[in-house]
Order: sequence, then C-alpha cells, then structure tokens
Amino acid sequence: MLDALSPGEVVLSKAALLIDQTGMIVERAESGTSQFDQLLRHHDTTWHDERSILMPGLVDLHIHAPQWPQLGTALDRPLEQWLKNYTFPLEERYNDIAFARGVYEELVPALLAQGTTTALYFATIHEKSSLELARSCLKYGQRGFVGLVAMDDSILCPETYRYSEPEAAISATRRFIDAVRQLPGNEGGLVQPVITPRFIPACSETLLRGLGDLACETDVRVQTHASESDWEHDYVKDRFRCTDVEALEAFGLLRRHTVLAHAGFTSADDRKRIRKHHAAIAHCPISNAFFAGAILPIRHLLDEGTACGLGTDISGGYSPSILENARQAVVAARMLTSGVNPDLLQQKRGSQGMAIDFTEAFWLATRGGAEALGVPVGQLRPGMMFDALKLDPRVSMLFPSEEDNAEETVQKIICHAGIHSIACVWVNGRIVSGRYN
Repeated sequence: MLDALSPGEVVLSKAALLIDQTGMIVERAESGTSQFDQLLRHHDTTWHDERSILMPGLVDLHIHAPQWPQLGTALDRPLEQWLKNYTFPLEERYNDIAFARGVYEELVPALLAQGTTTALYFATIHEKSSLELARSCLKYGQRGFVGLVAMDDSILCPETYRYSEPEAAISATRRFIDAVRQLPGNEGGLVQPVITPRFIPACSETLLRGLGDLACETDVRVQTHASESDWEHDYVKDRFRCTDVEALEAFGLLRRHTVLAHAGFTSADDRKRIRKHHAAIAHCPISNAFFAGAILPIRHLLDEGTACGLGTDISGGYSPSILENARQAVVAARMLTSGVNPDLLQQKRGSQGMAIDFTEAFWLATRGGAEALGVPVGQLRPGMMFDALKLDPRVSMLFPSEEDNAEETVQKIICHAGIHSIACVWVNGRIVSGRYN
C-alpha cells in the first residue's frame, strides 16, 4: 500500500483498511499488529495482498471534456489560432445533445480506466449537453466537478459560440448549479457544479463581476485559466493594468478552492494572493510545452505551500493520463533547472534549484490535487474516502525489489505505470473500472 503523507514523504507498507458503507476509510492497521489480524477477518475490509500495490486514485484538475475528439490535434498552432480554428468550432457542436452524450459516454470510462477517480471539467456553454457530462460522471461513478462555460466577449468569441449578454450567462450558470445538485442519484454530491468563466479575455467585466457575486452567494467552487501564455497574460495586463490573479481577486473569483489552470506567469505576489484566498493552481506540464511558452516553477509552489495539483488539459495536452503528466512535471522542472540552450555556459543556462522529485510528483497527482479541491481523497488513511487503484501484479517492473524503498517504488510507478498496469479502480469504495481479482 503506497501513499504520500506530504510532498516530501511517501509511505510503502502492508496494511489492511476497514471501509464503511459510505466508502470512507474508518480504520487502518499495519501488518504485524493484532488490529491487522482483526481487520482481515472483517467482511467489509478492502485488502491489498502482497502481489499487488494499492495507491490513491488520481486527481485531474483541468480537463476540457468536449475537446476529447480532438486529442492530439493542431498542437503546433499558437493558442489563439488553436482556439479560433479548431476548438471553438468543435465545442459549438455540443448544441447537439446526442453528439455530446456520445462523447461523454466514451470520455468518462476512459479516464476512469486511466486511474482518474476525481476530475475537474470544463464543459461548454450549452446547459443541456453539459448536464449530460454530469450524468455520465454519476453513471460511471467518477467524482466529477463540472463547469458550464461562461463567455460573452464579442471580439474574441465567435458570434455563434458565446452568450449574447452577460446576464444570460449568469442566469444559465445559476440554473446549471441547481440542475446538477438536483440530478437523480446525486444526493450524496458525488458530482458538483463549478462556476467557470473560460478566461478573462473571453468575458466582459459585467460577467466576471456577476459570476463572482454568484460564487459568494452559492458557495460554489470556481475554475478558470490564468496567465497561461504570453498572449493571454499580456492581454489581461493591457486591459486591466494588472495580472490575472489580481483581476480575479477584484471580481470576487479568487476564493477557497478556486482552481487556476496553468498560471505559468504568476509572480510571487500573485502566489501570495492565491495562498491568502486558499485557492490553487492546476499544473499542466504537457500543454504548457505547446501553448504556454514557459515552464511553471512548481518548485516555488511546493516550497511556499501554494496548493497545487496536476491537470491533463485535454486536449491542449495530448495524454489523458495524470501519471504521464506526473512524469512530464518532473522532466519540465529538470529542464527549467538545467536550461536547454547549449550555446550558453552551464552556469548561465538554467534556473538553479527548480527541480522536483518523483515523490513530489506523486503527491501532486494524488493528495495535492485533492487538497486543491478540498475533498477527502488522495490518501489511504482513516477519514478519507476510498478512491484507489490496484496495480496489476503481472507488470513486474512496477513492483519493488527487496532493496527498494518507498521513494524508489514511487519512481518506478511514475516512470512506468499507465492504463496497461491499472487492474482495478475504486471510487467511494465501489469498483468503477477493471476487476479486483
């Protein structure tokens, strides 16, 4: 059994867990204790045998669900062109509920098979089809956070894919919040609505202010993009004479568990504001390589205590795997440290001290993302919901030798694990993908 207690501490041990009827871990006992033997005899115990590894479910803090059909498309284009020529036309198709249902019915099981037990989704501006995404999460048992996208700017947004008035977007968001909460089968709140201004360039001031007021009124989480690229970051500075984070704060959108996707150009002062409001950053290392033009200094976030986790950013990121993004987070931080231009002297080539290790990447993929959202998952400890993965014991390269410690085991898993090695997935103590045996 493997989980991270903090960004720098990971524990590998033989243990038994007692899961109650709600799916919560109520007791844990380590091998060699009398309590361990008692739990093994309990019929509700979920037990990880010696032939496999049990680890916490993965948390994806940034997914554009409607972009699933264009995964791996046009990644060579600048962000603004990618949006205008590919992404907005695709998202506009979700006015067709049957089309939306078909995509989401494929997407959610596919992500569960990748080990993504908790997902934070952008949908589209369409209320009915966005509800189909929430229904798919409920149907397949994924812990889902679903946002109806709000965008009304007449310059950036297509005429046929935006709200004509800010009041219309605010009213639609209010209806969507109520509709998600009232979905049959969602009495336990497995799926939650999220207030979702797409990003500042796509929204009028009236819309941003209205969504901030709605967040305060309803106490609903907020998600948006922030300082994603030079273009987007400079656009906001030119428009408001401040950074994305400062603008979001002024509009009431920087709140507890607000998740800011990318945030590669945030300053130390921006991160201080994020911590002040108990907000978080979704680090998307793969999509940042294509669209950001910079590497998020994740080392600073971990050292400062800024809440953060990982996001695939489907489809700006080509991989639906959080484990792949954990790998790339380590690689990107190493590249930031060492630098990449061989024409420069070594001492001038990089930003020293920016690397992260595999244990920290494991934390970001599990408990770090969970803390960003404020949900009790991401660790196999009492008080947490049992969201977990069982790794297939037939994939021998993942499993520790007698000489391997917890850190070395984590490195093997981050480097090699993926959909081929995930045998079973649980959410709230219920199997949602694969088979236990």
